[in-house]
Formats: sequence, C-alpha cells, structure tokens
Amino acid sequence: MPLYAIGDIHGCAATLDRLLERIAPTPEDHLVFIGDYVDRGPDAPGVLRRLIRLEADAEAGCGPRCTFLRGNHDQMLLDYVDGQPDAFELWRLNGGLATLAAYMEGGAARLPDDHVAFLRRTELVLDTPAFVFVHAGLDPRRSVADNLAQPDPRVLLWTRAHLDADLATWEKPVVCGHTPTPEPTNRPRLINIDTGAVYHHMPGFGHLTAVRLPDRTFVSVPYEG
Repeated sequence: MPLYAIGDIHGCAATLDRLLERIAPTPEDHLVFIGDYVDRGPDAPGVLRRLIRLEADAEAGCGPRCTFLRGNHDQMLLDYVDGQPDAFELWRLNGGLATLAAYMEGGAARLPDDHVAFLRRTELVLDTPAFVFVHAGLDPRRSVADNLAQPDPRVLLWTRAHLDADLATWEKPVVCGHTPTPEPTNRPRLINIDTGAVYHHMPGFGHLTAVRLPDRTFVSVPYEG
C-alpha cells in the first residue's frame, strides 16, 4: 500500500488541490499530512474544508486512508481558542492574522466548530514499522523508541535540534516538516518535506511537496494560492 506524506500547507488550498491531483490517491493509499494547515497563506478555511472532506471519504471507504498530524501553527490556533495566556500574541507573531482574516465574517473572525474539532482530532505522531512521522522532529539525543515512550509535545511541534545532528541514536527514519528548505531533505534517517509552499515570494521556495514511501519518490507542485 503506497504511503504519501504531505508537507506544510499553511493555508495554500489551491496548491493542495494541485498536489492531490498529481498524486491521484486511491482508496488503497495512505496519506499522512505533516501538519501546519493554517497561518501565513490566504485560505486556511479552504484547506480545512478539503481535509475534512478527505477524512469523511476515508471513513466512508471511498477515499484514501488519512492520518492528520498536528503542527505548531495548528496548536497555536487551538491555544488561542482555548484562551491560553499570551496565546494570541504568539499566534499573531507567527502568521495567525492571515488565518483570522480568512475567517472574517460580518466584521468578526468566526472559526467554525467543525474546523476547530478537526484540529483537536489531529495526532502528534504516527509510528509505523519503517518510518516515524511527526511535524517538527524528535530529540536527536534519544532513540526513536525513547522519544515515543515519553513524548514531549514541544519537541514534536517545535524542535530543529535534529537538523544538524548525526542521528546515530535513531533506529529508523523520521519524516517531518516545520523547517522550510528549497529542496526536500533526504538523508538515511531524516526526510524533511517542508519546501516552503507559502514562501513563494522567496527565491528557491514556493512548492508543496509530498514523498511516496517506501521508495522515497518526491512530488512537488508550485504555489497557486
């Protein structure tokens, strides 16, 4: 069964649609979304509507199996909704205003209950026999098993400590996003598929990328909005 991991979408709904057209998943496939569905881009509501439809199709047996991981931006939205102290300021500094603007209705931002509920259903990590999937990464000082036995949400959602580490402690590859790079990272123990779709204004960036596993075939589409 082919598995496709899909990188950080960041409100780029039209770009997500193009990537899904390129992949053309069948009900026998498995899609793993790496998180960061909202913020910075123009159409976070469109992204979440698309993902909710995919979830419903999977549950009805007429679409690919889907796993939706949580990104740090998704968590910041939830913290804001839950009224966590200083949540709005952190979210604002990280692109949250674009999401609020996209939900503006009648002079106020209205986040639909089903969109918030979807984000609450997202998972922090997916462990499979051959790969581990997480938004940001794992602690490179600990084995994969130790990371998963005592998961630290802040590491899973925010870390970049693994990017320059040798990763000798990891017993299998980790697939992540979170840190945009012009090209996917394809190391024996690390695959990073955040190619900065929302940063289309920056040279070398502006692509949404997926990786087909286990053969590590990369599929990218340019930013379309």
